[in-house]
Amino acid sequence: MGTETKTTVAFFRVEGTLVGRGVLAASAYFAANRKGFGDRLVGLGQVAIAAPAYAFLGQANRTLANRLAWLACRDMSQDRVSVLAEEYFEDVLKGHILDRGVELLERARAEGHRVVLVSESLAEIVEPLVRHFRHVDHFTCNRLEYRDGAATGRLLDPVVGGHSSGRWATRFAEEHGVDLTRSTAFASHGPDVILLMTVGRPCAVNPDFALRSAAREADWPIVDYAD
Repeated sequence: MGTETKTTVAFFRVEGTLVGRGVLAASAYFAANRKGFGDRLVGLGQVAIAAPAYAFLGQANRTLANRLAWLACRDMSQDRVSVLAEEYFEDVLKGHILDRGVELLERARAEGHRVVLVSESLAEIVEPLVRHFRHVDHFTCNRLEYRDGAATGRLLDPVVGGHSSGRWATRFAEEHGVDLTRSTAFASHGPDVILLMTVGRPCAVNPDFALRSAAREADWPIVDYAD
């Protein structure tokens, strides 16, 4: 397939570019709304353990950090996860959608890019977000493993959020006829540097220290806006 027949995409790392709340906020919400006082204590305890580990592992092993964060959903029914996800989106996440991020998304669409979201959150949370934005062509996110209608607390492979985003983007481009050299990506976290390196027009948005340093060294655009 020639370059002239290929499409272009705009990859958006959801957390930090489009919404101002991350995985720990969502997992804490799920834990706090488990059925039964004992279950809530167990869930919140798991979040309390995951929080410092998430901060420590966020750059080196974000895959493990995400696995730890979503342990708070262990033993929850699939129906309960779906209900809480919708409530979390309506009651929390919708209020933390970043207007400047939405502007970037709409601009990318106006420039003719297909919009692709990349999220560490669960499918049950990302799906209402995609419906809210409307003009999203594709998304990838984390998915819980269910057995007999209940969450095991494990994430299905591949886990989104680690250093594998670059390989995923390359594979996505091959499967969908995408010209990455004319594509763009917006991301906020250190491990996202691999994703940004795969496209011709990378942009660091509200970057953490690691990504800000990498963006400055690579002379990539840096955009900052508040929640």
